[in-house]
Amino acid sequence: MQHSRGRLVDVTTLADFDHRLAEGVRSLAGWRVTGLDLTGRGDALASVTVAQSLFQGCAFAPADEESVRRRGAVVLPRVPHAPLDTFRSALYSPRELYDTPAYTDSLDARAYAWSRGMPDQDDALAEALHDHSIDIALDAWVDGRSIVGVMGGHALQRGSAGYADAARLGRALGSRLTVATGGGPGAMEAANLGAFLSAAPADALDSALEALGAVPSFTPDVGAWAAAAFAVIDAHSPGVDSLGIPTWHYGHEPPNPFATVIAKYVRNATREAILLEVCDAGIVFLPGAGGTVQEIFQDACENYYADESTLAPMVLVGVSHWTEVVPAWPLLKSLAAGRAMEGHVHLVDTVDEAVAVLTS
Repeated sequence: MQHSRGRLVDVTTLADFDHRLAEGVRSLAGWRVTGLDLTGRGDALASVTVAQSLFQGCAFAPADEESVRRRGAVVLPRVPHAPLDTFRSALYSPRELYDTPAYTDSLDARAYAWSRGMPDQDDALAEALHDHSIDIALDAWVDGRSIVGVMGGHALQRGSAGYADAARLGRALGSRLTVATGGGPGAMEAANLGAFLSAAPADALDSALEALGAVPSFTPDVGAWAAAAFAVIDAHSPGVDSLGIPTWHYGHEPPNPFATVIAKYVRNATREAILLEVCDAGIVFLPGAGGTVQEIFQDACENYYADESTLAPMVLVGVSHWTEVVPAWPLLKSLAAGRAMEGHVHLVDTVDEAVAVLTS
């Protein structure tokens, strides 16, 4: 993918790099070259002017890196020992995070272990650069899409009635909008599953729910839990795109593979804000606890100060849950009273009612 903004040219593939030089480019001024292996491009680099160019996260033959620095390029190498690509140009795919047969050896597990260590300055820089790269990639991915969020508890198990309801919600919304979740297990996984199968026959979801019920939780074995998901994905690929936005802050909760793209952040505060921000078509809040309540009132704060043109619906599902078990609704209703957001907050009892609110 490459974007041109005036004199700024983003180059993120070797094919694009080679094509531009083959077309006769003689100066890389204004180029931002990201994440390329240029160890075999020494002659090409020597043939062009590199002053006022930026190479970030690229690999060079030793003499070539010294040469481009000496000739005026800025070179930002990858941070040593960080398992994450700090200058990546795309969101993660599920198989990229689950890249080994044993989950404990996977990129996802290694990144979590690294993020829980005692960070030094290099680690802190790597975290910031990585999350900034995810921001840029996510902006590009959501452009032109209408995103609806589904929030809910991570503890909801496969095989439960609540899990099936969340999957049916994701399927109904995924046929009209792009579904986004927090990217984890439970209700989030179910919504991404339903979205993935939203173009498949109705019985495909029923068979998937039955198959997944054999491995109801990611504990005690994340590998078995993920393998059951990948078996469903392989049976129904390519599926419909949906988005997961998880965080390594909650790395003990693995990312669900049904989100076709995953914007995984190291820093949870960044992730929470972005997750709510991208959901321009509204958010459904399924029964949950601490994390879901936090998301309700973060979203409520945004809507409280918004004008009519930027408001997005908030739909809480489960009258008993949100009025008695976790009585967030009375406070939300009081907060909305007399504000522009008042007509945009809804309490319903079923996922069918939630779909009707968001698609009416």
